[in-house]
Amino acid sequence: MMHASNENPVLDNPRLAELTSWDAEWSGLRVVVAGIGVSGFAAADTLIELGALVTVLDSGDNERNRQAADTLKIVGASDVVLGPDAMTRVPDVAGARPDLVVTSPGIRPTNPLLTAAREEGIQIWGDVELAWRVSERRGRRTPQWLCVTGTNGKTTTVGMTESILQAAGLKAIAVGNVGTPILDALRDPVEYDVLAVELSSFQLHWAHSLSPLASAVLNVAEDHVDWHGSFENYRADKSRVYENTRVACVYNVDQPGAEELVEAADVVEGCRAIGFTTGTPGLSMLGVVDELLVDRAFVEDRATSAAEIGSVADTGELPTRHGVANALAAAALARAAGVEPEAVRDGLLAYRPGEHRIQLVAETEGVRWIDDSKATNPHAAQASLSAFDTVVWIAGGLSKGVDYDELVAANARRLKAVVVIGTDDAALLGSLSRLAPEVPVLAATPGLSGDDSDGEPAIDPSDGPAVMRRAVQLAAARAEPGDTVLMAPAAASMDQFTDYAQRGTSFARSVHEELGLA
Repeated sequence: MMHASNENPVLDNPRLAELTSWDAEWSGLRVVVAGIGVSGFAAADTLIELGALVTVLDSGDNERNRQAADTLKIVGASDVVLGPDAMTRVPDVAGARPDLVVTSPGIRPTNPLLTAAREEGIQIWGDVELAWRVSERRGRRTPQWLCVTGTNGKTTTVGMTESILQAAGLKAIAVGNVGTPILDALRDPVEYDVLAVELSSFQLHWAHSLSPLASAVLNVAEDHVDWHGSFENYRADKSRVYENTRVACVYNVDQPGAEELVEAADVVEGCRAIGFTTGTPGLSMLGVVDELLVDRAFVEDRATSAAEIGSVADTGELPTRHGVANALAAAALARAAGVEPEAVRDGLLAYRPGEHRIQLVAETEGVRWIDDSKATNPHAAQASLSAFDTVVWIAGGLSKGVDYDELVAANARRLKAVVVIGTDDAALLGSLSRLAPEVPVLAATPGLSGDDSDGEPAIDPSDGPAVMRRAVQLAAARAEPGDTVLMAPAAASMDQFTDYAQRGTSFARSVHEELGLA
């Protein structure tokens, strides 16, 4: 069963332990902020506004960072240090040792700065921890937090949650790892009722005292092992989202071990475990009955009745099992916040998913072309692969140390051909060779993967757009009516593209050019 906890953990530094609202005594606090990206800039800007003495460090010395540094100096940063040596040690702040380090989520715990801070006994927070501590502010409404984490589906789920909350007439915004820093929302003139907070495992690693109204782990699959050191560490950081939850811990009934994470959590007395499933729901669950989304958790007589909250068709242009799961998780969070069933349906119908998430980019001559560039790991790719019958699969990229055997084995029967992009494809090719030996594998970069049989001229493997054009040409040559060409790489994009969005845009552009739709 879940463990009740009525207070946040006691922290070592007495002064830091007292910093639990915007109106606490932040003035004169010495802080090192690691990273000057979106979250780091927001943290530094907020701390300066609070009166803290702030030094900002970032290993990247580029035009964007220099502009950000100039801005922070203007508003009152004590110092900003850029360059490869910036984060090799803990600097003094205004002539004395810092009280605190606030780190950006992408910086690994093994970074020399963070390692040195731990050795000195300097507490480390993430930007989310800082945001939680300044959520309460005299004279302003304190927003409730609905927190979402998981290997895949986070952004879609917080977007759906935001839409449902807004349909209920609440002032709500999706924040966190979704792109808008929580700190920016807290300083917005709009006084939000609810924040739908997307949290990555990186952010949760440095979050110590969050106490959300409701929290959800959508799924946990192998990812970011390089950052966390092991899958066990990654899973443990994901599960931190449940700590100190007050009303509902939402979990995926269909994932083995999910309920165990809830049972192990220290929660506030009275918090409930709420499951969601794409099958028929049991007590205290949300699920699906006859293509309808139903709630057996937040109704008065849940033993014998359920509330209809929508339909499968409400969950997207191309409804998929994981899309339905995301919708049910969002509904559970919103229902925990008191939203009525009608608002769930209205919110799902109003929601418009972001680009590059199982997005139909073209359909001609019976072939569908799907952009799922957001599938940056095998678990995400499984969600989209399993939605289609016969697939020409475009895959590959930076593998982040994951294994592809389970993904390939589960989908070998539906693969008509695989077109490999990326510069780090050894693990994927090995799995395809062992577990799908009959499936043709074509390399979009001849010679890179040991396949130059097509005699095509060589292209620069790091030239993502050129590689994608070749991949689309190869896929078009294989696809027949009834097939789906699915670009779900199951890998990160930074070896050939700026990010997954550029990869997806490149795919869509190449498809339109190849099909004469441009």
